[in-house]
Formats: sequence, C-alpha cells, structure tokens
Amino acid sequence: MLRAENIHKKYGQLHVLKGVDIEITRGEIVSIVGSSGAGKSTLLHILGTLDTPDNGAIFLNDQHLHQLKGKKLAAFRNQHIGFVFQFHHLLPEFTALENVCIPGWIGDRKKKEVEEEAVRLLTLLGLADRMENKPQALSGGEQQRVAVARALINKPKIVFADEPTGNLDSRNAKELHELFVRLRNELQQTFLIVTHNEELAAMSDRELHMKDGKIIANLVD
Repeated sequence: MLRAENIHKKYGQLHVLKGVDIEITRGEIVSIVGSSGAGKSTLLHILGTLDTPDNGAIFLNDQHLHQLKGKKLAAFRNQHIGFVFQFHHLLPEFTALENVCIPGWIGDRKKKEVEEEAVRLLTLLGLADRMENKPQALSGGEQQRVAVARALINKPKIVFADEPTGNLDSRNAKELHELFVRLRNELQQTFLIVTHNEELAAMSDRELHMKDGKIIANLVD
C-alpha cells in the first residue's frame, strides 16, 4: 500500500536520510525506532508529504506522491493521510467535535455527514460526553484521542503518528497504544509510528530500527 524507494534527504551538508526503502501493507501497525538524530521524524514527514526528498520515490496505492504539487497534493493529503503529533495541535476556540470535523470541512464534504462521522469516532474513542468541551477543558489523554479522531475523519489510507505518546503519562500512553491496536483490528486502519516508547513499539506488527539515516533492522513482533 505504501512504498518508498531510495529516499535521500540533506539539510545543507547534513545527510539525514541515506537511501531508505520501506513498504507497508494495509492494516499494519509499523513502528520506527532509533536514537535521536537517526532520521525517524524526517522520514515520517517525507512519507506524509509534509517535506520532500532530494532523491527517491514514494507511492501510496500506486499514486506517485511527489508528482503531485500545490493544491493537488494538499487535496490528496487531506483525503488519504492522517496525522497525529506529540502535541495535539487542537484549535482552542473550537469544541472537540468541531476540531474533529475541520479536515472533513476542508475537504468540502457535506456538513451533516462530517458531523455524524465525528460523533461516531468520538463515541468509539470514549469521548461521547466530551464532544462539546473545548481543549482546555480536556485532559491530555482526552486531547490526544480527539487528535486521533481528527486524523481518522476522512477515512485515510494511513495514519502517521510522530511520538504520539511523548506528552502523555504512562497510563494515557498505554491507553493510546491499545487504541491503535483496536482501530487496526476493527477498522483495518494502517499506522506508521515514530516512537521512543518501547511498549508501543512492542505492540506493533513490525519495528523498523533506524541508525544514521538508514533502516538497519526490520523486526516482526
């Protein structure tokens, strides 16, 4: 489903990615682990089209991603890719329900259809009684679950998660790990996760170990 070949990336003289190949199939949870500076987040951002490689090719369901430019790329990203970051990036002036709806509204979907899907997702994620709360009235774990619902609102082919538990305590982190597994089992959702959390990595189907800009091991759990 997702395939990347020979991905290179430099920032000035710093060669961050040195010919990375990766392939992910539908319904997999794959974690990328490694020390700081290994290139994990850079790879994730390039695969998610938030950055561009200097060399290499990326395909999502046979669509060559970096042949898309400008509005076409933004529209493809909105329709097919979800993101969850360490910091939830919820808009403080909007309720949980409205935050989840925003990518659907940006995608010009019908307002009622988007709201119904947002209610379904927030209920699935245990937030049925928190939909009208604004972010400041939610706990850290609740805010991150809202961010997960937002990532899922357009039924993406894949969700990219960059240190999703990095700002959570151990209990909320464990709940988020279990949530990803549940979403994979119930929705066949695909996840690619950059993490330092060994427990989250261990719950994945595969662990990709990065060092010095390369994948050095592909471990199946």
